[in-house]
Amino acid sequence: MPFAMLKKLRRQTARLAPWLFYQLARSWRIRVSGELPEGAAVIAFWHGDMLPVWKHFADTQAMALISLSRDGGLLADLVGRWGFETVRGSSSKGGSEALANMVSALNLGKRVLITPDGPRGPQHSMKPGAVIAAHRAGVPLVLCRVSAGSSVHGSNWDRFLIPLPFASIELEFVTLVIPADADRKKLDRLNTYAESLLKKLTPLL
Repeated sequence: MPFAMLKKLRRQTARLAPWLFYQLARSWRIRVSGELPEGAAVIAFWHGDMLPVWKHFADTQAMALISLSRDGGLLADLVGRWGFETVRGSSSKGGSEALANMVSALNLGKRVLITPDGPRGPQHSMKPGAVIAAHRAGVPLVLCRVSAGSSVHGSNWDRFLIPLPFASIELEFVTLVIPADADRKKLDRLNTYAESLLKKLTPLL
């Protein structure tokens, strides 16, 4: 097959992905542990675990941070099907504007979902945006740890998790309160602590 035709076929297949994931997620069985505070909060989870978390928060008037990349456009289509508002940007592009929009949404009482190791990684390396947004808005930071039974992983940098039809999925919420008087050093320590918690480690703060 000529390269141009193959490239076009891949683009067309990619456009189907949001619809396919939307249909697949309808069969998932999601269980929740831990406490999720009511009202505004930053919900942070690894980039590779996004599908089950987004599905859980579908149609709750939450906001999702999505990168400005081409793949981000496809993901924005998917979360739009699940009833999310979106804010576009990342640490590498559009970060300042995205952070301001997230804080504004949090101040309006919304939950904001963010993947702090995205959109390019390294995998499970937490950038400070989630901690900073929670601190500026004065809301909790909720870490969401994901476990799935029957599933496959993509070969990309984040080992993208795709639970299979009727998979059992566990979402575990861990809430951190960010002190209002925290300085930059304290926020950096909290970011390191949050990263360790998402990795399911329990270091001393």
